[in-house]
Amino acid sequence: MIRQSDITYLKRCVALAEQALNKGDEPFGSILVSSEGDIIFEDHNHVSGGDHTRHPEFEIAKWAANHLSPEERKLATVYTSGEHCPMCAAAHGWVGLGRIVYASSSEQLNTWLSEIGAPPSPVKSLPIHQIIENADVEGPVQELAEKVHALHLKLHKK
Repeated sequence: MIRQSDITYLKRCVALAEQALNKGDEPFGSILVSSEGDIIFEDHNHVSGGDHTRHPEFEIAKWAANHLSPEERKLATVYTSGEHCPMCAAAHGWVGLGRIVYASSSEQLNTWLSEIGAPPSPVKSLPIHQIIENADVEGPVQELAEKVHALHLKLHKK
């Protein structure tokens, strides 16, 4: 169930996605929230330099592996503007992070990119549940998904 606090955290993710877009990058943003409700890490996409592994969810997984105990990781929540790609979902699962809440789904993104005429991704899109066993995942949140959609439209405007 999506709570009001989830919406607040997701709004921060959308703001980070917009920040990425304003810096010339793809619009994705994510945060890691502790079990106490504190934002302990946040990032946005950094793929414009050519390293397409620089997704914020992947950076969260690496940071968490180096800074949190396994129990802290399990109790933390990852909030993100867009559902994890398979690479990020695998990283999330491997380091044992907890709940995932996203504003827009991979399915929505694929539809939007197809409608825009953007080139297809080189990596197959799969829902998080097909990557992580027993994942606790919630999303999309339609009101915020529309904002994410607008960012992708801006990125690919012709």
